[in-house]
Parts: sequence; C-alpha cells; structure tokens
Amino acid sequence: MTSPDQSRILIWGAGAIGGVIGAYLIRAGHDVTFVDVAAEHVRAIRTSGLKIVGPIEEFTVQAPAFTPDELQGVWDTIFLCVKAQDTQAAGEALARNLTPGGAVVSVQNGLNPLILNGILGAGRVLGSFVNFGADYLESGTVTYSGRGAVVIGEQGGQLTARARHLHALLKEFDDSAILTPNIFGYLWSKLGYGALLFATAVTNDGIADALDRIENRDLYTELGREVLRVAAAEGVTPEAFNGFDPAAFVPGASQEQARSSLAEMVAFNRRSAKTHSGIWRDLAIRRRRTEVDAQLGWVARFGVQHGVPTPLTARLIELIHDIEDGRRELSRANLDELRGLLVGA
Repeated sequence: MTSPDQSRILIWGAGAIGGVIGAYLIRAGHDVTFVDVAAEHVRAIRTSGLKIVGPIEEFTVQAPAFTPDELQGVWDTIFLCVKAQDTQAAGEALARNLTPGGAVVSVQNGLNPLILNGILGAGRVLGSFVNFGADYLESGTVTYSGRGAVVIGEQGGQLTARARHLHALLKEFDDSAILTPNIFGYLWSKLGYGALLFATAVTNDGIADALDRIENRDLYTELGREVLRVAAAEGVTPEAFNGFDPAAFVPGASQEQARSSLAEMVAFNRRSAKTHSGIWRDLAIRRRRTEVDAQLGWVARFGVQHGVPTPLTARLIELIHDIEDGRRELSRANLDELRGLLVGA
C-alpha cells in the first residue's frame, strides 16, 4: 500500500458532484484519483479523460480512475459523492482505503455523516453541503450547469486545522465556499429545500416553473415547515442558502415570508441552465430509484421519534415510490392530490 499523503485526494463517486469537484481540483494542480461503480464511466475517464461541459466552461482533465474492487492504496482525504442510498455500502468499501488519521467528507444530500459515524467513527467524518447544478450526462462526461452553495464543517462545529485545509481545497473549486460551525444546520435546510424539489419532481414542470405556480404555494410552505419542525425538535438551527430562508418556514412565520423565499428560490433556479432536478431525471429519464428514503426518510423517522407529525412528507414519499414502481405517471395531478392533505384544503 502507498504511504498516505495529505496532498492526494480520493473522490469516491465520479458522477455529477464528485466529477465536477474532482475535475476542478485536478485543474488546480491536485493529485486526484476517482472511484466509481460504473465500469463504463471508469473506462471512459481512463481512456479519454473526464469532460466537463455546460454554460460555465468546458474542459477535460486526465486522472486515474478505478472501480472499488480495483482500487489499491490509502488516502488521508476522501470526498464521498455517491447517492445517499449508497452511503452504507460505499462507507464499508472505502474504509480500507482511509488512513487511520484520515477523514471522509460526505458531499451528499441527507444526514449521511450519521451513517458514516457508525462505520468509521465520528472523528473521521465531516459534513459538506452543496447546491450547485450538475448532472451525469454519459460515460466520461458531466454537465456543470450552475453555481450554488458549497459548505463544509466538522460535525461538532469545531474550526479545526483539517476543516480549514479541506475548506481551502473546496475554495479552489468555488471561491465562495463556506467553512461553517453549523454543518447540520445546512444539511437540515437542504432537507427542507429537498422536500420542495421532490414535490416539483412528481410533475414534468421545471423547478422554477413548478415553484412559481400560485396554487401550490401553501403546499410548498407546509412541506418546508414540516421539515423544520422536526429540525427544531432535533435542536438544529437551520441556515439560509440560495433563496431558501428557513426563517420563512418556522412556526409563526407569515405567509408573506414564505412567498418571498419561494420567489427567491424561483429566481435562483431561473439563473441555472439546469431546469429540472436530479430527482426528476432519475424518475423521467434514468428510470431508477431516487434518494427519497435516504433524504425525506430522515424527516419521517425523526418526526416519529419526536412526536412531530409529517403527513405531507410521508405521502410525498409514497407518491415518489408509486412513480418509481410504474404505478403512477408524472403529472400536476400528483400535487393536486398532495395539496388535498392540507388542513382546510
């Protein structure tokens, strides 16, 4: 096995998020290795490099790439960028490639540091939150379609030397990257925003168009409030990002505050070339399972634990499963049905 070196970076999951971040770090001069379970994607990176396309800029980088069973060696720094539902398996697989004093950064949707803690120990896991637009296009090619929040932090909030080092790395990808003492505040806010994205994905409307529909404003507002009620029960203080203002979705907030935040989210998404969410792509294009259980499942689970009702979240999860299993088509009628659960609807 090779000796560990903090300048070497392993990107586990070379899709939309990992591919874009890794490509920028390579271009900045870092020694980056990619790992991915998609053998064709790995072969394409090996033979032709990883190509980044989209409206921001287009370029190709060369880098070693492996499937997990091929990978040899250990790293001090691993960015985990797989789908949330694959966290357990990926965490178990990468454990042998992490040095005893190394760290894994969960660059994912959901509360995946909590899963990794059980595999690697909490002292070896940091959280990261990203909201930039990216999609896996085809083997060897990833689309980078719009900038968005990039945040990293220790789970306990300490501004450690390693957190500062990892933050500096992410600033080489996006110079607005944030080092936070409240990473779970961002992760819970992303769950709130994610609930809205899952709702938009049961239709064929783009994110901005769906969020802008007047008849669903109260539905989106209550969905966001369900998530943040559970976050409050967990003792989490949510953080704002890219138009999502958690103060607009807490108990006691006015409808006008929520509408203002929704308008900001619409404006943010209209600036991106990525019109539809990755959730919608999973349902409509790739025909595969989404991250709904690995994201909104946390909300429902902690809601039960704390006695906080989450009826809209629970029904939205069921709607997504119906679409995944072919029992339901993408349609605005799905939101009509969900809206029927609102009190006074």
